[in-house]
Amino acid sequence: MSFWNLKKKTLSSGTVVKNRLAVPLFLYQALQFISSILLTFLGLTAVTFFIGRVMPIDPVVAIVGDRASSVTYERVKLELGLDKPLYEQYWKFLTDILQGDLGISVTTSQPVLQDILRFFPATWELATIATIIGVAFGVPMGVIAATHQGRWPDHLIRFIGLIGYSIPIFWLGMVGLLIFYAKLDWVSGPGRVDFFYDGIVENRTGFILIDATLAREWEVLRNAFSHIILPASLLGYYSLAYIARMTRSFMLEQLSKEYIITARVKGMSERRVVWKHALGNTLIPLVTVIVLSYAYLLEGSVLTETIFAWPGIGLYITNSLFNADMNAVLGGTIVVGCVFVSFNLLSDLIYILVDPRARS
Repeated sequence: MSFWNLKKKTLSSGTVVKNRLAVPLFLYQALQFISSILLTFLGLTAVTFFIGRVMPIDPVVAIVGDRASSVTYERVKLELGLDKPLYEQYWKFLTDILQGDLGISVTTSQPVLQDILRFFPATWELATIATIIGVAFGVPMGVIAATHQGRWPDHLIRFIGLIGYSIPIFWLGMVGLLIFYAKLDWVSGPGRVDFFYDGIVENRTGFILIDATLAREWEVLRNAFSHIILPASLLGYYSLAYIARMTRSFMLEQLSKEYIITARVKGMSERRVVWKHALGNTLIPLVTVIVLSYAYLLEGSVLTETIFAWPGIGLYITNSLFNADMNAVLGGTIVVGCVFVSFNLLSDLIYILVDPRARS
């Protein structure tokens, strides 16, 4: 019988016993954790690779063009290894990824990893500001909705959240550009900064707002903020709808607990009961919700970046797909997937660190 199929018993001393073989519990849990990461990574790369291979896009034609001779076509096909069986192609794809080689982009003629490192900070900055907006407004709105259950504030907040779930982001983005940029001229248009300010600030962190602040280029900072505020607010609205709904659900559960009733009977102020005790006990699952919402914004801002011409990873993948640049599409998808999986693992880790019950 194999090691993993033996019956497990957990002792109070913190060991896992498999027949006569004893393994420390923390080591066993670490092995499980590492195994889940490896399996998830293998599944992500496999799905991404095989979907890329069945798509009706010929990577050879994308490189040599549709007017190349058959001799040139076959030579490039052999160089790319596309004549080999799929399992051999996948193995080479996997080994290259583990070495940090995502291939060369046909569109930019640069290594895909280098392109991703250049484009991803813009997405990160956009998602970070959107998450801050979502948390700053979503959590208080969820608390207010829970404390006014069944009354007009609750109905209003739930209606606002329902709109956030229902309206497509591309439609909301176009309407936002039409109203706030074209008509009212309150914000700047597509792009990260105006063409006049492009290249003035040295790229230190990849976050244009931080780089402009460090360089004390206040005009660039103002212009960059004017560009990012509208797309970040739209993404933040979607994050707000999700966070507010989950906060309301968590708060309703806590407000029905006996310790809340006891605190009210003892004469504790309603503000302290709600904002300190009830909200304090929702922070553990709420942190998980916020982290996952952040991860969704990092991977799901493709349409927003496309509408606002935001030079992030979403726009990079979209343009690469239109140009049949499969190395860039697969590489960008792998990186986005790894980021999302990492944030999922981070949320689990935070849950374990914050809640002592999860450690046992």
